[in-house]
Amino acid sequence: MHLPAVMTQLCSAAPAPLLCTLAVLFKLALSVDHVPMLLWSTQRSQWNQDTALHEGHVVSAQELTGLLQPVFGPNSRNLILFLQDTLSIDDFTYYSESYGDKNPFQNVQKNLQSSPSSLVLPAVDCEATRYLLSFLQELGVGKLTNVTNLDVSQLEANTSKPNFLIVQLHPLASSLNEISTLEAIAENDKIIGRLTMDLQERGIHFSVIYTAVRPSRISRRTDVLGELRRQLMATEEEDSLSYPPLNVTTGNLTCILFYASNFSLKANNSILIDLTNATFVTQNVDASSSECSDINTTLSLKYTKPVNGISSLEIRFLMTNKFYEGSARNWSTLDSVEIVQDEEKFAKFSVSVISAPAEYSFHCQLVGTSNLYPARLIPSNDEAKNWDVFISKLQIQGFNIENNQFSYASDCTGFFTPGIWMGLVTSIILLWILTYGIHMIMQLTTNSRFDDPKGPALSVPQTE
Repeated sequence: MHLPAVMTQLCSAAPAPLLCTLAVLFKLALSVDHVPMLLWSTQRSQWNQDTALHEGHVVSAQELTGLLQPVFGPNSRNLILFLQDTLSIDDFTYYSESYGDKNPFQNVQKNLQSSPSSLVLPAVDCEATRYLLSFLQELGVGKLTNVTNLDVSQLEANTSKPNFLIVQLHPLASSLNEISTLEAIAENDKIIGRLTMDLQERGIHFSVIYTAVRPSRISRRTDVLGELRRQLMATEEEDSLSYPPLNVTTGNLTCILFYASNFSLKANNSILIDLTNATFVTQNVDASSSECSDINTTLSLKYTKPVNGISSLEIRFLMTNKFYEGSARNWSTLDSVEIVQDEEKFAKFSVSVISAPAEYSFHCQLVGTSNLYPARLIPSNDEAKNWDVFISKLQIQGFNIENNQFSYASDCTGFFTPGIWMGLVTSIILLWILTYGIHMIMQLTTNSRFDDPKGPALSVPQTE
């Protein structure tokens, strides 16, 4: 069965398609953000046909826990989680039908069709997917392995303990257009096909979960429990934090909060290192070397084998808290960013325009080494020139954290944006033209004498 048909058949059995459509739209309008989840297994009878849910239903965390119970039966010990950063149910039909024969989900579709047991969940609560690891740990998953180099030899064919593999797929959030997004999805589909084929050839029984952290298309949410009055000229925040920020604690107090929707590096213009999932979702990062004080704070993020060819990687964010007499207040400043590769290669970046009042957090839409970003990381040594850094929707706070939450954010965008300057300059030019025109009109004078057609011609001396 074609994958888009699998998605659309869930509501086709309704006696009134129009009523079904209205019910789905109403349910989605009141629901929280959700992502699709595709499951298939090499074992038979993992899920019954009655398990399929209608499209308007959003699977909660409790329901997801029950649906995952068959995955950990006595004959199903291996589970692979293919985790993507963004994915929506519309992506399957949009990218499959909009580009003709170029179907980017062909391996996923093939696995769903050929697997003895499969299940399609069109909408799963994002909260359930974010905490999927904790759910699986409660269900008794044994060995957890974070696979970034696609080395399937880590999954043993004969083992008495369960195995759980997390395969972090290429991110889609940094894609700038539909073509690049299509190529990224197709590349992830090849990874899924290559890994599952390798496991099948080795005779390993396994189950697969393919899902994402957040939806690729954020739908407007309606809070029925909040205020019901209409607020004109107000905007709604549609893209909230898709996962909890990374926090560093000293004792029972949180001293550092760090969040980014995309946290990626590129080494030597060739090796792409996506650290988003490892930092915020799976939290496969060591932040124990971070240091906190009232004056200096260092956020240290250590990763083990983030990609092939790099055994260890440490990224440090060095922040200071100083009093400035000009503003008569303390300011928190991110002074530098350091990258240590394999404990020997050291790269240092100086930072521009990343500061905020000490009581606030700092937020910026784009931070990195590109000259086009509002907040730049400037290489301070030769090794730093070999690295490219890309951080989107950065929010960081290293001082005065209360209630384990970010304080009010000071944004990197200045008050006078390019649009404001263009409006001001255009207004000044138009005002100058208007002033000049009024001045010229005021210089016009009327004749003091007029010619009488019945009398002699009026003679005006040139001196007048």
